[in-house]
Amino acid sequence: MPTIVQAALLGVVQGLTEFLPVSSSAHLILARAFFGFDGDKFGLAFDVACHVGTLVAVLIYFRREVAEMIASLPKIADPAHDAGARLIWLLVVGTIPAVVVGLLFNKRIEADWRTPQVAAVALALGAIGLMAADRLGSKTRSDGSVTVAEAFLLGCAQAAALIPGVSRSGATITVALLIGLRRADAARFIFLLAIPAILAAAAHETPKVLKAGFGGDTATLFLIGIATSAIVGYIAVKFLIRYLAKHSLDVFAWYRLALAAAVAVWLWRA
Repeated sequence: MPTIVQAALLGVVQGLTEFLPVSSSAHLILARAFFGFDGDKFGLAFDVACHVGTLVAVLIYFRREVAEMIASLPKIADPAHDAGARLIWLLVVGTIPAVVVGLLFNKRIEADWRTPQVAAVALALGAIGLMAADRLGSKTRSDGSVTVAEAFLLGCAQAAALIPGVSRSGATITVALLIGLRRADAARFIFLLAIPAILAAAAHETPKVLKAGFGGDTATLFLIGIATSAIVGYIAVKFLIRYLAKHSLDVFAWYRLALAAAVAVWLWRA
């Protein structure tokens, strides 16, 4: 399979799975392992590039909310009287756990945990969490009622998603439902919470990419990954928010369990 096609395929996988609660990192790891893609060309740096594409998607979709937050920057010291400033502080607090965990454990996660085995286990456990939260959560609160402590708790869930297979959206939606948020409101808040986390990950990995070299072929592959993940990511965000307004998360939970089982069978037969 030509590398350009591989880049486009991985971009589609990233864009589709970054926002759906099924774990983009697990799918990228499994796609590389199953199809035998070049790990040097399509390693962690390429994953980060695709994450930039999904960042573009969420920025475009939530452009009104982002514009409101930018307009509220002069009022950042008075979050009690400005909704945009309050949202900024909630996102900052919610980003802290992921930044701390990433700085402390990213190298070990990258070296030891980015495997199909870890992804399969995390996919299965995450599926159970989704099912439980969807049934136990009251689903009566709006995202405007999220407190600072709850934002930090959601940030801890986001930090756990550094483990391949956990899923950023899956872990945070699980916690959001458990604290009583409505499904669509939970999705909106966690997608906004993903913006600073993705920015932080990109800022952390970009120097490594530049140091390793960024030749013409590599640049082309990265641009293809970014473009495809951005387009597909926008469609995925729009779909999920509309879907969750009227449907449960069971379909994603069952998909995760089926994928985990398929990976287990594949590993057993390998």
